[in-house]
Amino acid sequence: MRTKRKATRTETKIHNKRLILKTIYDQRRISRADVARVTDLTPPTVSSIVAELLDDGLVEEVGQGPSKVGKPATLLSVADDSRHLIGVDLAESEFRGCVVNLRGQVRHRFSLPMNDRDGEAALALVYELIDELVACSDCTLLGIGIGTPGLMDARRGMVRRAVNLNWEDLPLRDLLEERYHLPVYIANDCQVAALGEYVFGNSGVGSNLIVVKVGRGVGAGIVLNGQLHYGDGSGAGEIGHVVVMEGGVHCRCGRFGCLETVASSSAIIGHARAIAQNNPNSSLHQYISSAADIDTNIVLQALEAGEEELHQVIQVVGRHLGMAVANLVGVLNIHQIMIAGSVTCFGQPLLSSIRQEMQQRALSALTAETQVDFSNLGLDIVNLGAASLVLSHELGLV
Repeated sequence: MRTKRKATRTETKIHNKRLILKTIYDQRRISRADVARVTDLTPPTVSSIVAELLDDGLVEEVGQGPSKVGKPATLLSVADDSRHLIGVDLAESEFRGCVVNLRGQVRHRFSLPMNDRDGEAALALVYELIDELVACSDCTLLGIGIGTPGLMDARRGMVRRAVNLNWEDLPLRDLLEERYHLPVYIANDCQVAALGEYVFGNSGVGSNLIVVKVGRGVGAGIVLNGQLHYGDGSGAGEIGHVVVMEGGVHCRCGRFGCLETVASSSAIIGHARAIAQNNPNSSLHQYISSAADIDTNIVLQALEAGEEELHQVIQVVGRHLGMAVANLVGVLNIHQIMIAGSVTCFGQPLLSSIRQEMQQRALSALTAETQVDFSNLGLDIVNLGAASLVLSHELGLV
C-alpha cells in the first residue's frame, strides 16, 4: 500500500495562496478575519499571504466593513483588471476572440471571417487573431484559452481531429506557447462553453450542468460536480457525429446522417436554400438575389415574415436536438441543460420543439425535473469559457 506523500512547505504555501485568493474572489468583499474563518487558516498565515497578493496587485483594499465593536475591518477584493485573459472561439464561420478581465467582463473583441479557410491557412488566421488581441491588451496577460471544434487531447493541447478545419494531430498549444510566450490551454469548444456558462452565466446552476452548443457543428459540454468532464479520451459530449438518420446527408466526418447534418445552422441554411430554389413564391426571395446569399440572418428575417416552410424546418431541427437532449437526460440525469450557439436566435419555437421532444422520449420522472433553457451569454460563451480555462489553471479561481 502506497503511503500518501506529505506536501512540501512550498506546495502548502501555493495551496493556501490559491485558497485565500479564491475565497476573496468568491466573497467579492471580505475582511482578513473572515478569510481566516472561512478557510480555517491562522490569522498570521492569512495576513502574510494577503500582503503578497496586495504586492502582486491581484488583491486590493476596498474600504471598511461595518463593526459593532472596535475598529472597522478593512475589506479585501480581487482587483478585477489586475490581469487580463484571452479567450478564442474557432468553431464558427468567423474566428472570434475576446480580452476579458478576471470577472469575465469583455474589454476588447475582435473577429476575422474564415472564408472557408482550413489547414495551414486556418492556423495563420488564428495567429492573426491572437496577434490583434495581444496588441490591444493594456494589462498583464495571464494566458490564452482556446475553444476549438473536433476531438482534443486536452492534456497535451493537441487537436486530434477537427474535420471542419482540416486539422489532424495539430500541436496547437505548443505552437501558440512558442509564439506568444504565454500559458495556453485548449479544449473542445462545446466543453469550454459549458465551463463559460458554469463560471459566468446567470442561470443559477448547481454543481452539474450540460450545455448543448449548436452552430456550424453540434456538441455538448458537461460539468460534473463543478468540474469540466472531458471523458477518458477528451471526447465527452461529441454528439454531433452520432448517426441519427440512416442514409442521410454526407457529413464532413465521412459518415452519413450525423446529428450535425440535420440540426446545425449549416443544415438550416441548406434547407432554406432548397426552399428558395424550389419555391418561387417563398418570402426568402424578398431578401436575396440568389440562394447563395442565404445565411442565418436571412432565415430569421423570413421566419419573422411568416415563412411557413422555414417554421417547419425549425421544428424538425428542434425535434432532432430534443432526441439528443433526451439521451443526455437518460444517461446523466442532470437537471440543468442550456442551449447555446447561433441557433438560439430562432427563439421560442426552437426551444419549445426541443422541450417537447425531450419530454416525449425520456422518462417523465426525469424530464419533470429537467430545465432546458437558452444560455444568456450569447456569442461570447466560448470566449468566456476559454478564458475560464486560464482562470482555473493559472489562479485556481474555478
